[in-house]
Amino acid sequence: MQPVLSIFDLGKTYKSGHKALSGVSLDIAKGEIFALLGPNGAGKTTLISIVCGIVMPSEGAVSVAGHDHLRDYRAARAMIGLVPQELHTDAFETVLATVSFSRGLFGKPRDPDFIERLLRDLSLWDKRDAKIMELSGGMKRRVMIAKALSHEPEILFLDEPTAGVDVELRRDMWTMVRSLRERGVTIILTTHYIEEAEEMADRVGVISKGRLILVEEKHALIKKLGRKTLTLNLAEPMEAVPAELGEWRLELAGEGHELVYEFDSQAEATGVPSLLRRMSDLGIGFKDLNTKQSSLEDIFVGLVHNSQAEPPA
Repeated sequence: MQPVLSIFDLGKTYKSGHKALSGVSLDIAKGEIFALLGPNGAGKTTLISIVCGIVMPSEGAVSVAGHDHLRDYRAARAMIGLVPQELHTDAFETVLATVSFSRGLFGKPRDPDFIERLLRDLSLWDKRDAKIMELSGGMKRRVMIAKALSHEPEILFLDEPTAGVDVELRRDMWTMVRSLRERGVTIILTTHYIEEAEEMADRVGVISKGRLILVEEKHALIKKLGRKTLTLNLAEPMEAVPAELGEWRLELAGEGHELVYEFDSQAEATGVPSLLRRMSDLGIGFKDLNTKQSSLEDIFVGLVHNSQAEPPA
């Protein structure tokens, strides 16, 4: 399948000398939900701004469904909807007028029925005649999404879309994201709420210091880089880990009532059974055990920490 968005060796260096992006290459498939994770200042917004034509790259290229985003700007930009972090809209216009105007900016014919469906999907229809200045922050965020979708784009960028909104609104937004994906819309999001990426994304990219340090299918990433923690609730408490169990690097917890073993997921087939056999040989009993898989957040924090510890190239 041809990617709907291709980014080739993209870089951006500002006049101050700050290198915001370096050598970023990425292909995104049609209908995919791709989560771009990274700390503040990592380059997420710069990358989105370049793809959307807001910032000029220093090097590299972007192709949107075969359209070069510089040589064929109008065709490329018409395929993209952007919901930025900041709330930019005319405070004195009504919701209906704002969204309808955004559709017209892309040369789309008037379609009152489509605009009504869009506003209803975002729970904005009852507010259609309200001025933007009269809306709550969450409702303004909904208006930004409606504006981004008004020209029926094939790719939707969501830059921190749920920052500062309440839990109910966040849930509504993700319901909408799922329905858009079902209609074939490709969604690229940045978020600080890693649990959202873990729940929604097909693939995850991690960016740090302007470099894309990892792109991986979400479940494969957790399986490959994740770690597990085995906790054994001992039948009798211990004062110290026996030397005979030293190779497993166990830790005592729970005032000596728990043995904790942390291991790579791939080592599960050999590490855990051999540990349990050795404990049995030593007469160490346990009442219960449980395992915990590391989360996407655990992996993200580890990747970023390691990348920041590396000397710059």
